[in-house]
Amino acid sequence: MILGILIGVYAPNVQKSFDTATFNAVSVPIAIGLIIMMYPVLTKVQYERLPLILSSRGIWLHISLSLFLNWIIGPFIMLGVAWATLPDLPTYRAGVILVGLARCIAMVMIWNQLAKGDANYCAILVVINSVLQIVLYSPYAVLFINILGGQSQSSNIHVSYREVAISVLIYLGIPLLAGIITRFTTILLFGRNFFENRFLPIISPFALLGLLYTIIVMFAYQGHHIVHNLRPVFRVFVPMILYFAIMWTMAFSLAYWLNRKEAKTRKFNRVGGKSPRVWGYEMAVVQSFTAGSNNFELAIAVAIAVYGVGSDQALAATIGPLIEVPVLLALTWVALFLEKKLIWDEEGEGDVEGQSKNITSGATPNGRESEESEKR
Repeated sequence: MILGILIGVYAPNVQKSFDTATFNAVSVPIAIGLIIMMYPVLTKVQYERLPLILSSRGIWLHISLSLFLNWIIGPFIMLGVAWATLPDLPTYRAGVILVGLARCIAMVMIWNQLAKGDANYCAILVVINSVLQIVLYSPYAVLFINILGGQSQSSNIHVSYREVAISVLIYLGIPLLAGIITRFTTILLFGRNFFENRFLPIISPFALLGLLYTIIVMFAYQGHHIVHNLRPVFRVFVPMILYFAIMWTMAFSLAYWLNRKEAKTRKFNRVGGKSPRVWGYEMAVVQSFTAGSNNFELAIAVAIAVYGVGSDQALAATIGPLIEVPVLLALTWVALFLEKKLIWDEEGEGDVEGQSKNITSGATPNGRESEESEKR
């Protein structure tokens, strides 16, 4: 981030150079970084197990909770903290609200991987929220900016479904398709052992390299604006930090409470074997980072397309990743700490790592339910 800002300050023409490389308001340099970042993560997803996962009751509980947190709770929390902290800065407030409306898509896969969450469930929730983003972002932007945001007279925002769809298809569709093709082709030609033990270790580092490249490009793009608007920039820090902290803590705490409630029920109903776990640490990670992350790439693209590249709204949206990256990286460490400090399973019910396997495969310790699921 520091390197990107320095480039933006001391190489002021870099923004003009980036502006020449766009496709339907999507920055090509940023898109390249995000595709490189997402490709290894989406290649690791076990797509062959998705039919079994989608047939379980647990996935629909997680989908329902994720939709509730992302599309009902999240936007209103961002609206509330934006109004509470920026009542005198309506243009910056609009940019902050745009970030709150753009739900998770790319970075959440990285945070989930670092915090040891369930990659399969995370991919499912990201895809579903991305599809809904195409449908809901435009009407949500009009509702929360023009009506609830109090800017009906100062701005007439219009976000087309086409712009949002193209953004989502580029940022998610390309790496998703590449990951699916790579996974099945490599396994078919060289076998699963080669794919997991030799191929994945080669491409995995590209995820973090893509993340670092994307951050440098984004802050080089807006570095000049950030340095010359430090006062409002620091004001925008407050609602962003509050939002990420509130959403992550709320989702993680709720998932842990459901995990403890489920553990007590399973302990009380131990007759004829134990049912598969629905909640656990890995799912708490998935839900918390899915709720706490945002598609800042889309928010920035929309802010630039609607208000202009030099606008306060675009600057406020750009500050989103400046806050999201360090805050969610810190929350990754918090999650790993809570994995060890909190009680996630009753004594004798298996380790934390096995919880996700039970969820995704439907397996019990004796393996009978897994065999029956395979037959079905």
